[in-house]
Amino acid sequence: MKSSPKRRWRVRASVWLATLAASLPAWAVDPFVVRDIRVEGLQRVEPGTVFASLPFRVGDTYSDEQGAAAIRALFNLGLFSDVRLQVDGDVLVVIVEERPTVADISFSGVKEFDNEVLRRALRDIGLTEGRPFDRALADRAEQELKRQYLNRSLYAVQVTTTVTPIERNRVNIQFNVVEGDVTKIRDIRIVGARAFPEKTLLDLFDLDTGGWLSWYTKSDRYSRAKLSADLESLRSYYLTRGYLEFNIDSTQVALSPDKSTLSLTINITEGPRYVVSAVRLEGDFLGKEEEFRALVRIQPGQPYNAEQVSETVKAFTDYYGQFGYAFARVEAVPEIDREKNRVTIVLQAQPSRRAYVRRILIEGNNRTRDEVIRREFRQFEAAWYDSEKIRLSRDRVDRLGFFTDVRIDTQEVPGAPDQVDLVLTVVEKPTGNLSIGAGYSQAEKLSVLAGIQQENVFGTGNYLGLNVNTSKFNRQFVLSTTNPYFTDDGVSRSLDLYYRTTRPYDAQDSDYRLVTPGAAIRFGVPFTETDTVYFGIGVEQTKIERGNRMPVAYDDFIATFGDKPLSVPLTVGWARDERDSALVPTRGRLMRLNGELGIAGDTRYVKGNGQYQQYLPLDRRFTLAFNAELGWAKGLGGKPVPLFKHFYGGGLGSVRGFEQGTLGGTSAIVGGGAGEVAYLGGTKSILLNTELIAPFPGAGNDRTLRLFGFFDLGNVYAAGQPLRLNELRASAGLGISWISPVGPLRIAFAKPVRKQTGDKTQSIQFQIGTSF
Repeated sequence: MKSSPKRRWRVRASVWLATLAASLPAWAVDPFVVRDIRVEGLQRVEPGTVFASLPFRVGDTYSDEQGAAAIRALFNLGLFSDVRLQVDGDVLVVIVEERPTVADISFSGVKEFDNEVLRRALRDIGLTEGRPFDRALADRAEQELKRQYLNRSLYAVQVTTTVTPIERNRVNIQFNVVEGDVTKIRDIRIVGARAFPEKTLLDLFDLDTGGWLSWYTKSDRYSRAKLSADLESLRSYYLTRGYLEFNIDSTQVALSPDKSTLSLTINITEGPRYVVSAVRLEGDFLGKEEEFRALVRIQPGQPYNAEQVSETVKAFTDYYGQFGYAFARVEAVPEIDREKNRVTIVLQAQPSRRAYVRRILIEGNNRTRDEVIRREFRQFEAAWYDSEKIRLSRDRVDRLGFFTDVRIDTQEVPGAPDQVDLVLTVVEKPTGNLSIGAGYSQAEKLSVLAGIQQENVFGTGNYLGLNVNTSKFNRQFVLSTTNPYFTDDGVSRSLDLYYRTTRPYDAQDSDYRLVTPGAAIRFGVPFTETDTVYFGIGVEQTKIERGNRMPVAYDDFIATFGDKPLSVPLTVGWARDERDSALVPTRGRLMRLNGELGIAGDTRYVKGNGQYQQYLPLDRRFTLAFNAELGWAKGLGGKPVPLFKHFYGGGLGSVRGFEQGTLGGTSAIVGGGAGEVAYLGGTKSILLNTELIAPFPGAGNDRTLRLFGFFDLGNVYAAGQPLRLNELRASAGLGISWISPVGPLRIAFAKPVRKQTGDKTQSIQFQIGTSF
C-alpha cells in the first residue's frame, strides 16, 4: 500500500508546522488555560496512550512550544501517520490518523528457507503481526530478506512486497521471492603471496571453487562468515611462521553480470620473516619469576610464532589466577629490529588485585537441573578466585556430554573491586541416542542391532539404556541405568539386567542354544580428576538347552559344570579418557583395564583385558590413530575357563575383513559333516589397529565426512594353544566416517592380507546411529 501524495504532504506539513510553531513569537497563538482535551481519530490505540504523551493536562496553560512538543511526542510513538492540533475556544482537539497494523505476513516462492526462519528475521527488525506498519518498514524487511539469501550465496534473489489493505485499518503483507540460482565461486586468488605457494594457502580455506562433493559441503558458496574464518586461518598460518607484520590489505568480491558466479581476490602484505632473539620479563611476578619463566612457550632462535606468544600470555594469566588475581594484565610487546629481522618479546605483567568469587550463575540449562552442573564445579562460591579450578570445572561440565558448548565468563561486581561473579553459559544438545547397526555374511545373513539410550533422564544426569540384538547367533536384551552421583562424593552406581540367547553355530536342523539371564551392580570411585576405578559384582546362570548338531565342546562343558551353571563374577576396572572428543577425536588417549574373577557358584575363573588408544594429529587435516587390546583368561580349581567367558575376534571393532566372532578355537559338531565346526573364541586375544584419518576427497576441511585407511592385526587363541605371532590375522582397507543427518555412519571395505585355510571373510561392514 503506497501513501497518497496528499497524505505524505499532510505528514510533512504537520512536522514542519510543529517545528515552525516552536520558533514563532508567543502571539501566534495566545496562551490559554485548557478546559478540556478531546482526541479524534482513534481506532485501536487507547486514549490513555495519547494523554500520557501530552506535555500538558486539563487546567494547564497551553502555549505554542507545548503544542510542538506534543506533536513530536505523538509522532515518536510510531503509532500515527498524521497528527494535528486544533483549538476550539479553550478546548484542545488532538486529531490523529493511526498507522495500519499488520494482520498477516506470508511468503511465496521460498524454497531455501523455512518460513519460520524468515519470520524470526523480520521480527528482529520490528515487522510482525499486530505491529504498526509503514512503507519504510517494508523496505527494511525486503533488505533483510535479501541479506538472508546473500548469506546463502543467492545473489540473484529478487524480493517484491504486496501490501493489501483489509477491514479495521489492517494490512496483509506478502513477500514474493524469486530465489534464482546459487552464485558459485569461480576462482579465489591471493595477491601478494611470495613465501608460500598459493595452492598451499588456499588449502587452508573452507571456501573453494567446488568439487564433486560440493552439493554436500556447499564449499563453493560464498559466505562472509566463512570468508572471515578463512582469513583468520590465513593470518594464523603466517603469524605462526615468523611473519610478524603480515597484513590482509583488502578483499574484493566481483560478481559476474548474470550473478551466477563470483571471483574472490585477497590482497596481502607478507612483510619480512622475524626470528625471536630474546624473551624479557617486566612487571610484578609475585616473587615467582622463575616459575613464570618456566611457563614461557616462546623459543629464542626460532621464527616468531603468534601461537606460542598467545599460549605464554594465557599461561601467565592462568598462573596469576591460581593465586586469586582474576584481573591480571599480561601483554606481549614486540621490540622489532628491522635491520636484522629480529624481534625481542617483552612480557609485561601486572597482577592487579586479588578477588574471590561471589556467585556462580548458570544460564542456558533449560532441561538439565542446576545441581547436575554445580556438582561438577571445583571452584566454590565465597572462595578465592582460582583459574585452574575454574578451567577444571568447565572441562568437567563439558565432559558430561549434555552440551554442545560450555563457556565461563568473569563479571566484575559493581562497587566491590575484590569480587567477581562467574557466569557459566551452556547450550544443551539432544542426549538421547537411537543406534542401529547391521552386518551381512554368508553364515549369519543380515543381523540388526538396535539400542535406545538417554544420558540425561529428566535432566537428572542419570543414564538409562535399552539394547536389543536380533542376530541369529546372538540375541540379547539389556537394560542399564547409571547414577553418576550415587553419593555426594561422586561415587557412581550402575545396574544391569540382561537376557541373552546364543547359538554358536547356525544350521537348518540345529535347535540347541544357550540362555543366560543375569544382573550386575557396579560402582565407580573417582580417585583423581581423570582416573576412575570401577568394581562390582554380578550373578548369572547359563542354561544349555540341548539340541541337534550341538558342538562336542558343549557336551564336555555340561560334563564339567552341569547344564545350568551359576556364576558370580566380581569385576574391577580402571579408565582414563584424555581424548579431545569422543565422536571425532584428533588428539589424546584412552586407557582401560578390566578384570573379572569368578568367586562363587559353579564356575571359577580369572579374566582380564586392557585397551590403549592414541590419537596423533599430523596436521590440521590428518590424524594417525592407534588402538591396542590384550585379553587373557584362565580357569581355576583345575577346571577350564567357561565357554561363555571366552574372547571373540573378527568383524567390526576387531580384525575387519573376517566374519564376526570367527577367529579362535573351533569344535566339531555332533552329527556334523566333514569341515563343519562351531566357533568358540579363546582364552587369549591380541588386537592392533592403525588408522590414518584424512579429509574426504572433494569435502575440503569438513570434519563430518572423513576417509580413513586402516591396517588391522590380531587373533584369538584357544585354551592350551600357544600364542604364536605368525598366526596373527591381518587385513587392510579403506573406510568412510560420516556424521550424517541421521547420526554417525562408518563403512569399512576390508581385504584380508594374512589368513589361513578355513577362515571366513567378510569384505563390507557398516554401522549407523541417530540422535533425537
